[in-house]
Amino acid sequence: MANLKEIRNRISSVSSTMQITSAMKMVSAAKLKKAQDAITAMRPYADKLTELLQSLSATLDADSGSKFSEQREVNKVLIVAITSNRGLAGAFNSNIIKEVSRLSSNKYANQEVSYVTIGKKANDAFKKTNKVISNNSAVFDDLSFDNVAEIAEMLMDKFVAGEFDKIEVVYNKFKNAATQEVITEQFLPIVPIESDANVNLDYIFEPSKLEIVEQLIPKSLKTQLFKAIRDSFASEHGARMTAMHKATDNATELRDQLKLTYNKARQAAITNEILEIVGGAEALNN
Repeated sequence: MANLKEIRNRISSVSSTMQITSAMKMVSAAKLKKAQDAITAMRPYADKLTELLQSLSATLDADSGSKFSEQREVNKVLIVAITSNRGLAGAFNSNIIKEVSRLSSNKYANQEVSYVTIGKKANDAFKKTNKVISNNSAVFDDLSFDNVAEIAEMLMDKFVAGEFDKIEVVYNKFKNAATQEVITEQFLPIVPIESDANVNLDYIFEPSKLEIVEQLIPKSLKTQLFKAIRDSFASEHGARMTAMHKATDNATELRDQLKLTYNKARQAAITNEILEIVGGAEALNN
């Protein structure tokens, strides 16, 4: 009968786990709606602002280019890794960590690589390398444009000061609740898009084109980073909702299997008891 007790304990344990994963799924689903609406509303503005900035930068002369567009020999690279503060989200965090590690060991194998982490999971993964110059996990406690702008300003200052020759951002782009795409975007220097020779870009700018670009760049970079973090935030809840849904289904299936095993074992135990009673009665009759 000890076997039956063990099975009952396992059924109770699996049922408790199932209740937890189901509750986490519903919480993530509620948070996902708000996060999805936020990134959906923001993305067209951020993309258009970046496109406008790149188009203007493409028309500037090489000598009058912005300090944020300066192309240098790449010796020092800074990678901004955006993950979440919590786990239980499937491969959401591990995909970012793998991509950042791949960039460090392959693409930038001959460069000096440092990290800025946004999210506790990224910091935990890279702090042992002693190359994390800034950990910004607390930004998710109050995810606002102003808080993200401070991080963007720090990145811009380090690039302008020459501490780094290239800055890239790695994050999960939100597509839908079940799909996230790992994206690597160049943050600095700004890469101007190649202008079409057939398009007339001979406009009159007031103030000067360079002044407009210089005013747009900080705002555009802050918006670009905020969009990336918003994308990651929505992706996190989508990934966690999907992971908890699968976990709940698996727990339900395991619970049903354990109940079936318990019933079979119980029936076998009852049958053995009946056989023992019948055998004892026959022995007394003989």
